[in-house]
Amino acid sequence: MKQLTLLQLALVWFMSLLLLTSCTEPVKNEQFSENKEKAKKLLSSLTLEDKIGEMTQLAIDVLCVGNPYNLQDPVTLDEEKLKKVLVDLRVGSILNVGGHAYSREEWKLIISTIQKYAIEEKPTGIPVLYGIDAVHGVNYTIGATLFPQQLGLASSWNPALAREMGAVTAYETRASGIPWDFSPVLDIGRDARWPRLWETFGEDVHLASKMGEELIIGYQGDNTANPHKVAACLKHFIGYSMPLTGKDRTPAWIPERHLQEYFVPTFQAAVDAGAKTVMICSGDVNGIPVHSNPLILKDLLRDQMGFQGVAVSDWEDIGLLVSRHRVAQDFKEAIGLAVNAGIDMAMVPMDTEFPILLKELVEEGVVPMDRIDEAALRVLTLKYELGLFENPFYPFEDYTEFNSEAHQSIAREAAQESVVMLKNEDDILPLTKSAKILVTGPTAHSLNVLNGGWTGVWQGNDPNYSTDGAKTILEAIQSKIGGENVTYLEGASYDEVEDIQQVVTASKRHDIAVVCVGEMTYTEIVGSIDEMRLPAAQFELVERISATGTPVVVVLVEGRPRVITEIEEASDAIVAAFLPGDFGGEAIADVLFGDVNPSGKLPITYPRFSNSLLTYDHKGTDLVKQDFSMNAFNPQWEFGHGLSYTEFIYSDLHLDKNKLSQNNDDKIQISVNVRNNGKRAGKEVIQLFISDMVASITPPVKRLRAFEKINLEVGESKTITFSISAKDLAFVGIENKWITEPGAFEIEISGLNDVFEID
Repeated sequence: MKQLTLLQLALVWFMSLLLLTSCTEPVKNEQFSENKEKAKKLLSSLTLEDKIGEMTQLAIDVLCVGNPYNLQDPVTLDEEKLKKVLVDLRVGSILNVGGHAYSREEWKLIISTIQKYAIEEKPTGIPVLYGIDAVHGVNYTIGATLFPQQLGLASSWNPALAREMGAVTAYETRASGIPWDFSPVLDIGRDARWPRLWETFGEDVHLASKMGEELIIGYQGDNTANPHKVAACLKHFIGYSMPLTGKDRTPAWIPERHLQEYFVPTFQAAVDAGAKTVMICSGDVNGIPVHSNPLILKDLLRDQMGFQGVAVSDWEDIGLLVSRHRVAQDFKEAIGLAVNAGIDMAMVPMDTEFPILLKELVEEGVVPMDRIDEAALRVLTLKYELGLFENPFYPFEDYTEFNSEAHQSIAREAAQESVVMLKNEDDILPLTKSAKILVTGPTAHSLNVLNGGWTGVWQGNDPNYSTDGAKTILEAIQSKIGGENVTYLEGASYDEVEDIQQVVTASKRHDIAVVCVGEMTYTEIVGSIDEMRLPAAQFELVERISATGTPVVVVLVEGRPRVITEIEEASDAIVAAFLPGDFGGEAIADVLFGDVNPSGKLPITYPRFSNSLLTYDHKGTDLVKQDFSMNAFNPQWEFGHGLSYTEFIYSDLHLDKNKLSQNNDDKIQISVNVRNNGKRAGKEVIQLFISDMVASITPPVKRLRAFEKINLEVGESKTITFSISAKDLAFVGIENKWITEPGAFEIEISGLNDVFEID
């Protein structure tokens, strides 16, 4: 068959994966083992139909009255469809919302009805596993606490905030009756064009691994049966975030060693942290759809990385093996490819044929029974781990902290720490509260642009589902200094000039113009772009105001680093907010007026030109310019950049020794003193970069190997110490094995340098 040929090609291409030595032992968890034994006992009593039903996940749309693709509002569950899906087909998992966010009362009715029907009417009585995309708080529950999106959270460089966000999100997700969260995204954001960049923790492996690990701990705690915890889901395994075109769901071409060194580690850290589920990449890597590739889903994910949980497909992706990837002749053949490759649960999500066709494949011998048992066992084990058999639904009145002041305080702090001050010429910021301010620009008066996609509705673009009481940038500025001191004119939409002459005239009567530019809300393929520069209308708005002589403060609200070279040149100050959430407007105003000292740092390299999208850890050969000089890396702002209203002085870089052995117990202690030499308290991120001076594989110019965020009062000093072993400096070498080579390594912390050697 044609499909066997493709798998044979995959085997040749991925053969060296079997040589890799970075395997981890399966997580030994006594509680997991107990739940697995319970699941085995239950599995032994189930029919083939029951087991396949547990492997099936349908969208709530197919349970509701009306056309699943155009539901009535409010959604109403259809008893006849409940019977077909839960009783006849034994479906074990439901996901999503019917178009838009629900109130907690609506969720209570939906979840309790589904669970009651499953337990009382299904032959097995097995509860349903409900899943939702709660990616920055419970964004599909009205009135929930909404945080920055992941790129904004990464801008805080504060893993403790990631854990707190995870804990709040888990609590409020369970408070909505849902135990499974399709988060976090652990795709590494190496392509600035990609429309889902804002869903990542940025371009650096170390930063993204630390943030992802802490978020998972916040979600799951040490017991997912806890009514305040949820199962996390790692997305999207693997290689999804670096498509060759930069557009969503287009092919990725990633060399094997590059895949291992840059794409595996974030997922490995999450697996080691105990993540319960993983969602599979929608695209193809090196010509092979991941959903049909057992060398990724079995050899890499299971054997090498030690993942033991549930692997779920992404939306419609099994069917797309036919219509998009064209590696299967029909849906039935696609199901066989995906399940045999290692998919445990199929997010169909509208097609009720899946369990029927999979049963036929088993009866025909195409899919072996042990593959069905393996997948169903994983799903049942997860249900036991979540406590669904004991408590399929928790009373809503048990969740008195839903959107509490304590939860809001954490979201507010996360938003504040996510704001990055990129430019502050002549210390124009912070602004005085007595100033007369003109506020203009397409992102000035919208909550949607502060939250981005996956907020209320899929694209996040319906203001009807914005949180009551949350403030736009304009409203937050008005609250700071009084509406009488603020004039608002839109000036330009995203891509068209509006009342720009009126804005230019008005700017001359004001002390400061705060110009809010950036992107409208989007996600996934809808956000794919052909041009990295912001539309010309936004450039014109900034440049025309700047030409009047009125000082210009640009507020940049976006999900990826759009090129703004002329805007930067025409501005006096720039602050960036990568989708900071409901408290983003207030956080931006806090920074503009100095009530909060900015502490955010870029988790990405901000490009100066559309055709110069290098990451910070580029290779030396990337530096060759047209004139053969070695300065081609010239971004608008470098990875890790971010200004403060105070001054931090670094001194006394010290190594406790200058030789390090290959023994992993041997460590070098690297310390540095940081002093707040300014006039206000502030938070600073200490970033340790290390360069491998000579290696058998062309080394990056530098790599982030450690970081820590600290708070310093005026005049206060702290000595920060990092501990580094030889293993921390490993890379994937010529033979596709992780190695640390002997030789010289250079340390850099905020311009201070030293050298040590590995024997």
